[in-house]
Amino acid sequence: MLNRRDTLRGLALAVGVASTGWAQRALAAAAPAPALSWTPTALTADQARLLDVVAELIIPATDTPGAREAGVPQFIDRAVGDYYDKGQVEQLLGGLSRMDADARAAHSESFVALAPEQQVALLTTYDQEAGAARGQGQSHFFPVLEDMVTVGYFTSEVGATQALKYEPVPGAYHGCVPLAEIGRAWATR
Repeated sequence: MLNRRDTLRGLALAVGVASTGWAQRALAAAAPAPALSWTPTALTADQARLLDVVAELIIPATDTPGAREAGVPQFIDRAVGDYYDKGQVEQLLGGLSRMDADARAAHSESFVALAPEQQVALLTTYDQEAGAARGQGQSHFFPVLEDMVTVGYFTSEVGATQALKYEPVPGAYHGCVPLAEIGRAWATR
């Protein structure tokens, strides 16, 4: 049985934003990070800038808008402040802190100040670590972050209507169908 996370991951694979190959798309679409156009409520300004850059590297603007334009960083900021439990928040914030610490240790700059190639190299390292951790039954912050970005993107108006095919009422309408043909009536929530 699929859960929501597996479904969204499969959806991401279908539209080409899963972790495999994201590094090439990110480098091809890399642009300097603009100043934040929103005020974070649960994250610090530095955490929000880092999240903004990372989200755009994971789902960059191509022929469709990227994570930044879809409001993914704001979505994650709201989730951190309003919905995520303490463990989820600690894992995300710990991951953001680690990204900045690793950038400073390797390049003497914050993650946001690094060249796109350096940023992608660090994210690729986290992706590889996450694969190894998954094989050992351990958790890693990076898949959680990727999932947050993916969910935020594909539940946004931009993601749902421009990256995906949007059909408000799927299928053809067939009125007055005898109940015997369909078995039982449909219910909605």
